[in-house]
Amino acid sequence: MTFDNAYLVGLRLNGRKVVVVGGGSVAQRRIPLLLANGADVHVVTRAATPAVEALEGITLVLRDFRSSDLDGAWYVIAATNDPAVNEAIVAEAERRRIFCVRADVAREGSAVTPASFEYEGLSVGVLAGGEHRRSAAIRSAIHEALQQGVLQADSPDSPHTGVALVGGGPGDPELITVRGRRLLAHADVVVADRLAPQELLAELAPHVEVIDAAKIPYGRSMAQDAINDVLIDRARAGKFVVRLKGGDPYVFARGHEELLAVVDAGIPVTVVPGVTSAIAVPALAGVPVTHRGITHEFVVVSGHVAPGHPESLVNWNALAALTGTIVLLMAVERIELFAKVLLEGGRPADTPVLVVQHGTTSSQRTLRTTLADAPERIRSDGIRPPAIIVIGAVAAFAH
Repeated sequence: MTFDNAYLVGLRLNGRKVVVVGGGSVAQRRIPLLLANGADVHVVTRAATPAVEALEGITLVLRDFRSSDLDGAWYVIAATNDPAVNEAIVAEAERRRIFCVRADVAREGSAVTPASFEYEGLSVGVLAGGEHRRSAAIRSAIHEALQQGVLQADSPDSPHTGVALVGGGPGDPELITVRGRRLLAHADVVVADRLAPQELLAELAPHVEVIDAAKIPYGRSMAQDAINDVLIDRARAGKFVVRLKGGDPYVFARGHEELLAVVDAGIPVTVVPGVTSAIAVPALAGVPVTHRGITHEFVVVSGHVAPGHPESLVNWNALAALTGTIVLLMAVERIELFAKVLLEGGRPADTPVLVVQHGTTSSQRTLRTTLADAPERIRSDGIRPPAIIVIGAVAAFAH
């Protein structure tokens, strides 16, 4: 029997027996969502992938399918690599009036799995008459439209409030997290850093107030105090405020300082980690910060104060003694001092160095040199902030 049409419906499977026959890639994709919805999942298969075997909360039986396996079942997925077995499972399920998905030939089953996703309390599913690639493509397009704010899925009972500290990633607007982009689409006010991906601001609706944190009039107060005041002021006015930062808000970005200030003001805060430039920029320039057999550690260091400065908290002698990777942020202006202290502390003069300016963006520039030559090369090549400096054996890797 062939089923050409499908009636889209949501099944409440909490506590109900679901039988999955087959332990391969289909089972690996389907079972986690069944478990997340509380189903009592029974897997019958000759052999299972390590991922299926490792799933907690399933009943796994390693043998051939038997008709008695469907006793008490509410829902069945036939996902073996043998079409004849799948056909027999569908027939037995049909005889017992149990809805059954046939993974290899969707039209042969009495049920079809939609291409689906969860979004802010919504369950969205797409069916395309068994054309899996088409349904997956439409599903992805709807998901992206919701994330970008092209489609709105706001619930009037759960408005966004307070402040969200969002890491925008290292520069490429596509490297912001899914959650960060979703919250940005809901913002009434965006307080953006200079290093936040500027293309993301162009996507905002006309009513959104965009505040450049670098241009806030500070008066006698410190810059950070003034930024905190703006976040609190707009949130108290009933606005949903997104504090958009470059990289990760908790990596040399004062994110926790802002959280403390906003929480002290009695305002709820959401923290959304970002892709830090310390790892992403070298990676996209062809350099991993760790590599098996070469380095077992990496250290990320802020270069905003010089070695020996009273406010410096860095043990530069200890850094120089390490054999792993050092990633310097905000260090271009003082590179002579950093190179000098590392060389004096024992780092070899020929230690490879990678410098990446405007990493992950269309303006990216890279410079490869050594620790001894880095200061002169950085000056002669006109490297300016923002730039990431990677010091260590991995910096010699070719793209």
